[in-house]
Order: sequence, then C-alpha cells, then structure tokens
Amino acid sequence: AGMKFFLQYVGCFFAFFSAGFLITSTWTDCWMVNADDSLEVSTKCRGLWWECVTNVFDGIQTCDEYDSIYAEHSVKLVLTRAMMITADILSGFGFLFLVLGLDCVKFLPDEPLIKLRICLVSGVMLLVAGVPGITGSVWYAVDVYVERSSLLFHNVFLGIQYKFGWSCWLGMAGSLGCFLSGSLLTCCMYLFRETSSGRLHSAYSLRKGYSSAATVVTNVHLPSSQTATAKMYAVDTRV
Repeated sequence: AGMKFFLQYVGCFFAFFSAGFLITSTWTDCWMVNADDSLEVSTKCRGLWWECVTNVFDGIQTCDEYDSIYAEHSVKLVLTRAMMITADILSGFGFLFLVLGLDCVKFLPDEPLIKLRICLVSGVMLLVAGVPGITGSVWYAVDVYVERSSLLFHNVFLGIQYKFGWSCWLGMAGSLGCFLSGSLLTCCMYLFRETSSGRLHSAYSLRKGYSSAATVVTNVHLPSSQTATAKMYAVDTRV
C-alpha cells in the first residue's frame, strides 16, 4: 500500500509540472530567439502566436501578434500549434483524472479497483499527450537549426539569425515528464491492479464458502423443524 501511494504521488507530481510546462510553452513567445545579440541592442523572440522585441538597455518590450489563424502561415507554425494544443488538452485531462484516482481524494472510496482504472486511464492519456508534445517541440527546434545551418553553409548573413529558446525547451521537458508519469501509472499501477483483483477474488471465494456452509447447516436442521410443524398441523386438523 505504501509503494502504491508513493507511485501515485510521484506520478501526480510529474503530471502537474508536465502539464504546466506544456501549457506555458504553448502560450509564451520565446520559441525562437535571435542568436546574434552581440550585434543588436534588442532581444527578439518568436512564439507560436506573436513576436516580441525587448530593448537591452531599458527592458521595454513590444509585441506584434501574428495574423488571424485563418491567414496563411507556414506549415511548421500551423502543425506545431495543433500538436501543442492537443498535448495541452490531453495532459490537462490526464492530470485531472489522476487527481480523482488518488487514494487520498474522497471519490468512490469503496471502489478501489475503479480508482486504479482511473489511474490507468490517466497514465494512458499522459503517454498519448507526450507524443504530439515531443514531436512538435523537437520538430520546431530541428527546423530552426537546419534553417540556421543552411544559411551559414551558404555564407548568407541576414543580420538576425535565430536559435530555439526556452519555450521550446519547456515543451520538450513537459513531454518527457508526460512520458515518465504515464509510464509509472500504466506499468506499475497495472501490477497493483492484478494484486487487488486477486485479493478481492480470494475474499469473494472465502465469503462464498462461508455462505455455502451456513446454507448446508441450515438445511440439515430444516427437515426436523418442518416435520415438527407438519405434525402439529396434522394434530390440529384431526381435532
């Protein structure tokens, strides 16, 4: 029981921070940051939804939002948005399901197997959430690296060249955390599910045995009582 509680709390810890990292990375503006800041007086960051410029000296930040989602955007931007939003939704629901499955939460307290199944469902959702999260963040980072490398290879200098920033790193960290928490909940909790099922089956068999024994004992005494009652009714009938 103590090991099960420990695994639940560890999985909940990683699920909470993983969902937070994924949501934060999706809605922050530093997926790409300029790599040639020594030549600039400002820091430029690009996110999935807007681009911000921060002055190095006074710290004033100015952000420009991208066009509407119905406008034409690059395939990299559109697919990364879709994958990160999907990862946010799955990881958020996975964390909520995990909270309901914790033994310390008073939800279905008399149904331990159902709570274990809830933890298993939560683990599967977190594992699935890690797939689009790691795919979107790694693909975005690799695309930025390939673009920068191709420009350097052809000796093209545009004044501002980007590398992936901390928002992209958060997406990778959140996805790896989803994989870790999902693995704990699916693999380890499945073992506890088998153990709990065996215990419940043994208890049911034992209870059924006691019930059968009681029925046999009752049936042994039943004919004599029925005979006495029948004799009494026969005497009354003769009278």
